[in-house]
Amino acid sequence: MSQSPTDVEAPEPTAADRVCSLLTATSSVVVRACGEYHELDTPVSVHGAALRMCAPLDAPLTIAAARATEGLAVVLDLTDVAPVAVRDRVRGRVSLAGRLHLVHLADDGLSVHLRLDVAHAVLSTPYGTTALTGADLALAGPDPLARHEAGLLTHLADDHPEALAALTRLLDPNLLAERPDVRPLALDRYGLVLRLDHPHGHRDVRLVFPEPARDTEDFGLQVHQLLTVAHNRAPAHRH
Repeated sequence: MSQSPTDVEAPEPTAADRVCSLLTATSSVVVRACGEYHELDTPVSVHGAALRMCAPLDAPLTIAAARATEGLAVVLDLTDVAPVAVRDRVRGRVSLAGRLHLVHLADDGLSVHLRLDVAHAVLSTPYGTTALTGADLALAGPDPLARHEAGLLTHLADDHPEALAALTRLLDPNLLAERPDVRPLALDRYGLVLRLDHPHGHRDVRLVFPEPARDTEDFGLQVHQLLTVAHNRAPAHRH
């Protein structure tokens, strides 16, 4: 991923942080167990290397977990898809392997709480693949904007095209030579990633916030500061 000239030394979320953020923001997962795929519509609660989720009481996965006294060997799969429509929307894939345990019956009497103790994980993105251990996840944490990323990005894309145009003033003009379509691809507390899409491919560029955003209100402040810098610059020249 390309970076703007001002973000050379700026930090980015670690691979483990990205996994935690993806887990925190998801509402469904796919679990591979006993040679079968099990789709669960459930949020995931991250507690270090232990993940909590729910499943129907009569689901095959629940029954298999109840029978496995030492935990059921499973792999949990997640796909990170950009909330804004762009070409090549898959931003990453993560697989987490470990033992699944049945914890207790939920209050509704129709579902159960499950705990996945993660032994290791693999995060794959267009920029590379990273192997992680459960210990890595235990030291990581989700981004404070993870649960709100989809709404913030779609709001920026749909309601503030003028802001996107202004932010391109912060980019190297050479990146705009082919008149790319500029769309917001991702964000985290450290910055905003723009997708520059042109007929022959695309390029992703990170704009780093002056200070890491602590919450959604602070995110708005950081974007405002970037826009202030952008408006004080001459428009980026497009050939």
